[in-house]
Amino acid sequence: MDKLLLIGINTRSMVNSALKLNYEVFSTSYFSTSDFPTIKNSKSILHETENESTGEFDKEYNPLKLLEESEEYLDIVDYIIPISGVLASDFTGKYQKYQKKILGNLDIEKVENKYKFYNEIKEEFLTPETFYVKDIDEAIEIQKSSQDKQYIIKPNIGSGGYDTNLLDNELNFEENSSDCDWIVQEYIDGVTLSSSVLGIKNKAKNIINSRLLTSRDFGENNFKYVGNILPLDEKSILTKINKPINELLNEMKEISEELIRKFRLIGSNGVDFILNDKGLYVIEVNPRLQGTYECCQQALGINMLEAHIKACQNELIEIGKAEYYSYKKIIYAPTAVKYKKLELNNIYDTPYVGTITEKEEPLLTIIEKDKDFDKLNEKIKKTSEIIDKLN
Repeated sequence: MDKLLLIGINTRSMVNSALKLNYEVFSTSYFSTSDFPTIKNSKSILHETENESTGEFDKEYNPLKLLEESEEYLDIVDYIIPISGVLASDFTGKYQKYQKKILGNLDIEKVENKYKFYNEIKEEFLTPETFYVKDIDEAIEIQKSSQDKQYIIKPNIGSGGYDTNLLDNELNFEENSSDCDWIVQEYIDGVTLSSSVLGIKNKAKNIINSRLLTSRDFGENNFKYVGNILPLDEKSILTKINKPINELLNEMKEISEELIRKFRLIGSNGVDFILNDKGLYVIEVNPRLQGTYECCQQALGINMLEAHIKACQNELIEIGKAEYYSYKKIIYAPTAVKYKKLELNNIYDTPYVGTITEKEEPLLTIIEKDKDFDKLNEKIKKTSEIIDKLN
């Protein structure tokens, strides 16, 4: 039996999928959740203890720590799948020899580096004007010189909407500027959308489109990733748009497949968009398994890990139309929260009872499905209200 290592910020859902396939499963993750499946070979960076804080993710997370934690697994496994938070490019130095075991994309600098990505696509696709900046003065100067536009500032390499702010929020940039490089990007006000695409050699297949949710959809003043609703249609898009939904879906399909082919990406990938009256803007490509993972499995009735692995081996599995709507919503703690057990069957990534989740850190995830979108929306609303009473 081949040995498979899953490594990333949170491997819970992928481990559950791997256990249904013919692999001996290994896992190294940052988060340690109470609902993580029991497997023999599993490690985590975060060790939750009653009455102890789980800390602040963006200050404490480092992919190299995950590689160090994985050292005893790296030599013995046959395959490695990096999940969100770990890149093939993180396998450097003494870890570089393990890149050959990776099932996924290796050469992703032109995608992962947002400024390089912008320069690669700006002549072919509608995309926000983007500048690379070295300091806050340069960023402010860009904003001053374009009074008719609003800009955002975000890490040149990063995901999940962390450290992404409107440019008038200078403090965040100054606090973190020593940790990474930055881009200033034209702020596109509109509806956030996403496509899930499988890639093999010289071919790409859009398998589903979704409404991508950020904190701004729930009245917050930041851009953190909150979840997805799929499949995308006139109900799940949650707003009126200025074109027929089928026309939008076809446009998303064509652009997402073209991008995956252009960058020669394999396996499971995501393409993020923003739609407004001016058109469909390409925002970024995520060259790995995405946050839509469990929603895709619920809606399409497939094993997304199997789909990813087979695509990496140049095979596209047969995928039909979605039979369910699926809704994922990450709940971030509004204040420091001491977790109490909730008897709900649609919550995941739950902390251990008694541990303290700090303000604005991920507390848990709601994932639900239904064939009726209005019923699904109501289920999510009721679960959210129950969780709110924890505070």
